[in-house]
Amino acid sequence: MRLRHIEVFHAVYNCGSITAAAKQLNVSQPSVSKVLSHAEQQLGFQLFDRQKGKILPTREAERLIHHIDEVYDNIGELRRISKNLGIAESGCIRIAMAPALGIDLIPASIARYLQQHPHTTFEIETSHQRQVLRALKELRVDFGIVFDPPETPGIMIERLAMAELVAISHVSMFSDKGRTLTLDDLDGVPFINLSTRSPLGQMLANRIESGGIQLRSIANVETYQMAKALVAHGAGVALIDEITAKSVGHENIIARRMDPPLQFEVSIVHAESTPFSVVTQQFISHLKEETRSFLQTPLYEGS
Repeated sequence: MRLRHIEVFHAVYNCGSITAAAKQLNVSQPSVSKVLSHAEQQLGFQLFDRQKGKILPTREAERLIHHIDEVYDNIGELRRISKNLGIAESGCIRIAMAPALGIDLIPASIARYLQQHPHTTFEIETSHQRQVLRALKELRVDFGIVFDPPETPGIMIERLAMAELVAISHVSMFSDKGRTLTLDDLDGVPFINLSTRSPLGQMLANRIESGGIQLRSIANVETYQMAKALVAHGAGVALIDEITAKSVGHENIIARRMDPPLQFEVSIVHAESTPFSVVTQQFISHLKEETRSFLQTPLYEGS
């Protein structure tokens, strides 16, 4: 099948009619019928049965569509990559990051960078780790910033900083405790879990399991900011990244470090095949300084 055959077959199959497929492809109905007929001649079998104005996929088409979907997805990805390669690098920095980093740290870093480089522009995405890695593979962004990324073919990983999971609680809780807590201190306390789909959530689950700790979970959340909001309203205790803990947004919270520490990496990830532009390198150097400074701010006083 030729590329045009694949495109037309995919459209007709998903639209359910030649008329709708022609509209989606922005071509005439006879043009779609002609391409479809040509594809069937080349294949030696029919792709659709025409019955009383309806068009129904044949058994062969049903078996073929799964392979066509995969090819079509690859074509879409190729188009996106080609488009993104054509975007001029000069003066534009494209970043994808974990949502926790977009609350305070990165916005403040960008604002201060723009004071010195006012002609720079930014394109910013906040996504979970899997989507960040996909954006890199599609060359949609120049680099990503994530927590504890896995080794991934074609992706370079550079440590930006080391950080910790910290315990956050309402100011009314743990009044008899000092600046640190242990997992045992959380026994029997209403606990807000991080989703194990996140790298930090998985790390925390492993540590709790290996320590034989039984926590009284009252909620599972996808984002650390949601956990922080629940804590601020007195729902329970959470272990979240210290970047979210130190970010603006909620009062009545005290953050304490854990003993022993629960550390993780904040990392820059980027496509191995795509070197950084000069402006991106400059911003990353600035970001490293900003991150170090942010992580050195006091924690115990709360957010």
